[in-house]
Amino acid sequence: MTKTIIFDLGAVLVDWNPHYLYRKIFDDEAEMLHFLAHICTPDWNEEQDGGRSLQEATEYLVARHPEHEENIRAYYGRWEEMLGGAIEGTVEIFRNLRAEGKYNLYALTNWSAETWPIALERFDFLHWFDGVVVSGEEKNRKPFASFYQVLLDRYDVKSEESLFIDDNLRNVTAAEQLGIPSIHFSSPEQLRAALQERGILS
Repeated sequence: MTKTIIFDLGAVLVDWNPHYLYRKIFDDEAEMLHFLAHICTPDWNEEQDGGRSLQEATEYLVARHPEHEENIRAYYGRWEEMLGGAIEGTVEIFRNLRAEGKYNLYALTNWSAETWPIALERFDFLHWFDGVVVSGEEKNRKPFASFYQVLLDRYDVKSEESLFIDDNLRNVTAAEQLGIPSIHFSSPEQLRAALQERGILS
């Protein structure tokens, strides 16, 4: 029986994408994609999610790619421009679950501790959770089992009584290996159908 629902945030409730910023910087789409695949990479960004400071991360890349200094510094200097807004369909599902009052609602997010306050100020619904575990604050992140365990321990959540929602299959697989039933998110419509199938939403 599900008692707790755990949401990922990026690409589930919050539309965050570096393309929103870098399309303003690069005239050529292929050049932009190359920059984000080989310079400011997802793996590099995840280190900040895991607790590395934005300054250290930026200087690390600038030292290795001085010819891209301006564009590297834009990544965090203009980070807010990567926020596309709320994913309204998922926010509505979250609102429905909260109104029902049957479930404990938590967030488990890979997010830099330094950019997290910007999101908190921008999105009211981030304050609706019963608790949020932010990777940058914990200096730990998905898909490491120890990061999921932080939430389970802190809020006394039993894995088998919870449901985890994440857009990243790697993170879903890690949760399932800990005995946490999970939904691999692809859209608000798909999520609503999956929750209805489980009897969580009518």
